[in-house]
Amino acid sequence: MLDWVAENTALVIFAIFIGFALLEWITGLFRSPHETAQDAPLEGVMTMLFAAVIYPGILLLVGYLAQRLVPHWAGAWAELPTLAMVGLLLLGDDLTQYWWHRLSHSPLLWPLHRAHHSAPYMGIRVVYRNNFFYYAMMPGLWISAVLVYLGLGEVYPWYVLVKMTVIFGAHSELRWDQFLYRHRWLHPLAWVVERTISTPATHFAHHAMTQNDGIGHYKGNYGNLLFFWDVLFGTARITRRYPARSGLYDDVVYGPESWTTQLFYPFLKSRREASVLSGETAPQVAAATLDPTPAQLRVPSPWARGPFADEDPSQAQLSGG
Repeated sequence: MLDWVAENTALVIFAIFIGFALLEWITGLFRSPHETAQDAPLEGVMTMLFAAVIYPGILLLVGYLAQRLVPHWAGAWAELPTLAMVGLLLLGDDLTQYWWHRLSHSPLLWPLHRAHHSAPYMGIRVVYRNNFFYYAMMPGLWISAVLVYLGLGEVYPWYVLVKMTVIFGAHSELRWDQFLYRHRWLHPLAWVVERTISTPATHFAHHAMTQNDGIGHYKGNYGNLLFFWDVLFGTARITRRYPARSGLYDDVVYGPESWTTQLFYPFLKSRREASVLSGETAPQVAAATLDPTPAQLRVPSPWARGPFADEDPSQAQLSGG
């Protein structure tokens, strides 16, 4: 059984992804009153591109180039202890992804990551939502491919399986960490967990529409598998609460960007007013060009096309948002 899982990791990860999606659907959390006409195409196309083009393409390209340039390196680290391999993957993949993610909130790279934050909700469908080039240039994917070539291939499938399960859980509206917060006797465990891996509460805070409420923290909480990197580098905010609303307020004011522009910028440019994807204005330094007031947060978006789109967005704090 374990051998089958290791040989079919992509299939297992896909099954876990579908499992989260089905649970969200059954519990009424998959759809959001805040979704727009641009959301589903962006998420669907990018998820397929990542799974079918970007990720396997990087693995194949690195393997091909390494075989041509340094064939004697193949399997050079295959005899390393398992813990050493895990450590190398955490440093080469997860730590570099923390820094790539953090740098993607800088003026230069923000346009490539904006698509992930433009989702006006959280959920499993947001996981792979991003600009094509954000993933294509992600250092961790390239380094992981090199490490696999060097001989970490036996450990890598299990590492990816654990990492993606944590990431799925951190984005999902199922909010599994609520169970830890409801029971006082579990609070010591919650203290350890929320400082070790990404949880819904900490990652939802990163996607918040505002950080002026003491909950949102889009200038921190960058960790993917390990939240420990945020603790280590001073970018962590832990409140055990969830923001009232996710997304970018400039999308509420000016309308959502075209899904094709979000996906393929800078090759496609935006014509929208006040857009960092137009190529004509300086990118913003934060994950939101406008910061709404509490009263503005309660006003439904005129662009919403989801079920119950006219309901008060403030109600999403407990049921989805």
